Amino acid sequence: MSRKSIEVAGFGHGGLPIPAASRIGPLLVTGGIHGLDLKVGEHGDAEDQAKRMFANLQDILEAGGAGFEAVVRMTIYVKSPDARQAINVEWLKAFPDETSRPARHTLIYEHLPGPMVVQCDAIVYVEISNS
Repeated sequence: MSRKSIEVAGFGHGGLPIPAASRIGPLLVTGGIHGLDLKVGEHGDAEDQAKRMFANLQDILEAGGAGFEAVVRMTIYVKSPDARQAINVEWLKAFPDETSRPARHTLIYEHLPGPMVVQCDAIVYVEISNS
């Protein structure tokens, strides 16, 4: 099996040569997914960033051939514990079925760069189509 880099237009890691995600077979693993608005330059509060973080995750999943239903585990990094509530709002939108949610670990990480207050990464299992 060969590895495939997953890229999404408008999403990046500050010009570094790092893809948004990488996939080998059914395994897709993302890099750090932020909620910064790189087009406008206004980064917003925790609610804005959490919303954009999940939107960026959705775009990356789609580019890799998956959706929220394929996420097995997420790690979420927050600059302050106050951001958890904003994340939970978006979490429930992405994963509304309480019997089918991915595992999640949320860590306080005060060293997120600049105005970033939330970041996540995900491990995803993508069904391989036989067609």
